[in-house]
Amino acid sequence: MIATGNSGLEKTRRRIARWRERCPYRGAAMPAALWAAAVALAGRHGLYTTARTLHVDYGALKKRLAAAGAHRVPAPAFIELPAAPPAGLGPCVIALEGRRGRRLRIEVTGVRVADLVTLAQVAWGRDR
Repeated sequence: MIATGNSGLEKTRRRIARWRERCPYRGAAMPAALWAAAVALAGRHGLYTTARTLHVDYGALKKRLAAAGAHRVPAPAFIELPAAPPAGLGPCVIALEGRRGRRLRIEVTGVRVADLVTLAQVAWGRDR
């Protein structure tokens, strides 16, 4: 399977195919320049895709990639993000009235909606 749209893979595949045609015997060691190109492509496109497209041994390519250290992705740098302001409600008044005429008025500042619902349920006498 040839990966379309990857000119680097295709170009290297053709180079390896030309070398194989001119190779004196089957099983000869591939030149270091071709292995270096394959390792560079594996770092960009992944081991499986590169090995399959170039028709090279996956295990041999994996060992060369590990020896080159090309498979290691640099660790991301630490980025400190500013703390977000609390997402609470501004000053507000909540007025509740029950069916039997009970009334509850709550004045709050900086309370989250979930906490306000819990407060109302507890104050109104309902368990969560």
